[in-house]
Amino acid sequence: MKASENRLITIPISHYCEKARWALEWSKIPYVEEKHLQGFHYFYSYKSAKSASAPVLKFPNGILSDSTDIIRWCDSQAVKKRKLRPADAKLRKVTDQLEDYFDEELGVAGRLWMYTYMLDEIPLLLKYSRIHGVPEHEIKLMPVLFPLIKGHIHRGLGLTSTSRKDAKRIIDRVFDKVAKRLKGKKFLVADTFTSADLTFAALSAAVLIPENYGVKLPALGELPKEMQKQIKAWRQHPAGQFALKVYREFRGR
Repeated sequence: MKASENRLITIPISHYCEKARWALEWSKIPYVEEKHLQGFHYFYSYKSAKSASAPVLKFPNGILSDSTDIIRWCDSQAVKKRKLRPADAKLRKVTDQLEDYFDEELGVAGRLWMYTYMLDEIPLLLKYSRIHGVPEHEIKLMPVLFPLIKGHIHRGLGLTSTSRKDAKRIIDRVFDKVAKRLKGKKFLVADTFTSADLTFAALSAAVLIPENYGVKLPALGELPKEMQKQIKAWRQHPAGQFALKVYREFRGR
């Protein structure tokens, strides 16, 4: 399989895109990443998969536009020691349930919490988007189009004056559940690394800013002070410690 046969359309900083990117790399599946800024990605995602979101994976026999579907496809291609879903049916069911839970709760709330800060940090986002290698014309157009894109993000995410507090409450609840589940265990489900662990770690990245992320993220000191304080608190939480450990041990870059 050649890298050119598999194309992953992403928003580089997106934690859902990180989930797909990590699954491809863990499964040793070569691919080419096609990176775009928020808003600009719509054209490419819709053209490829009639989808408004990223990631989108284009491979020789099809197109997938959901990170969970991409993980399952990767698993179908992976050798035994690189599979992310347990062979045991009961453990596989629990793994899938946890993955869905993290997608719907942590992924959504983490993105919302992050955007309540970063929508006011466009110069910082553009600085790192240039490092990520998104098309230069998108970087140049973003300041001009940003009022429209910001409005669309506000409407799409349903941002309100309480969004930051509401999102934090959900993230805290997920972290507490994960910490409770991990007591006396090394992993969330089986005795080995699964898609539940990968998904939790990838989707927590929006609130932990881990090293070894799939693209370079801002340094903690570059972020708003209040944001820094909360990230540090989540990093000290047992679930945050687990996610950072998963990144150190299973996300080689």
